[in-house]
Amino acid sequence: MFFRRSHTVAAVLAGLALTLSACSGSDSEALNEQGYPETLTLAAIPAENSTDLKASYEPVIALLERETGSEIDFVQASDYAGVVEGLIAGNVDLAFFGPFAYVVAGVNGAEMTPLGAVVQDKGTPPGYQSYGLARADNDQVNELGDFKDKKVCFVDPSSTSGFLYPTAGLIENKVIESGAEADLSAGLQPIYAGGHDASALAIAAGDCDAGFAFDTMVDKTLIEKGDLKPDQLKTVWKSETIAGSLFAANNDLGTETVDKLRTIFTEKVNADYMLGEGLCTGDCRITDERVWGVVPATDADYNGVRHVCEVTGSEKCKG
Repeated sequence: MFFRRSHTVAAVLAGLALTLSACSGSDSEALNEQGYPETLTLAAIPAENSTDLKASYEPVIALLERETGSEIDFVQASDYAGVVEGLIAGNVDLAFFGPFAYVVAGVNGAEMTPLGAVVQDKGTPPGYQSYGLARADNDQVNELGDFKDKKVCFVDPSSTSGFLYPTAGLIENKVIESGAEADLSAGLQPIYAGGHDASALAIAAGDCDAGFAFDTMVDKTLIEKGDLKPDQLKTVWKSETIAGSLFAANNDLGTETVDKLRTIFTEKVNADYMLGEGLCTGDCRITDERVWGVVPATDADYNGVRHVCEVTGSEKCKG
């Protein structure tokens, strides 16, 4: 299993800015009969290691193509930074973000509007938790303070539940002094696994002494897939509730188009509607977070993430 011990944002930005499609709707004045750009580019990164992220977005893509009359150009980026750069460059119209990446995108100058946050089940509020994890048979790690000097798996330096909130927890438990890279490395041995699934599985395999992943990846997804046994890991820490992942639109699309897209996402991008329309079958779950659907959200909902950025002083909050 391969892990990254360092992360050079500038290099990622330079590479991915070239690979993201340059034919986004925000670059074109031509509108179709339904009043939308001929092409809309939707970008996302995997929550788990995946070679075919697009498959989990197919119901959303089909719905958007029907509702807008646009061709949806789906881009699977390998890093949050690539999606942010694509928005800033005008090469991405729609993006699916984790909360931290959304905040960082704004800090770096991406002008966008939330279209809605995802919820795991109908009627539940948007939000989730970060888990601090260790192998169930690891007697050396029973609380977050025990992470000190250990090999600790994080997800990605721009992951909300896989890096930012864990960093705040480690500061509160005096494992590290701040979110600065030097302080992080002084308090423990950070390993960037790349995906929430990879982080959890690395802990289970003993490649990391401890680490982090978001709640449903550990409690549900990996167990249902048979990759993790229910009693294989223990949860030694839980974060406060984090605002949910969200879809956002590039403001270059214009207020009228963004408003129409917000209505589509909050009223029709959900399992009930898409099952009724024949856009998906069985246990209809959208995005690779396997959520029920999208509910209204505002920029202010992510002030909690901004506060954690202030607490940690993390360099990652600046991009």
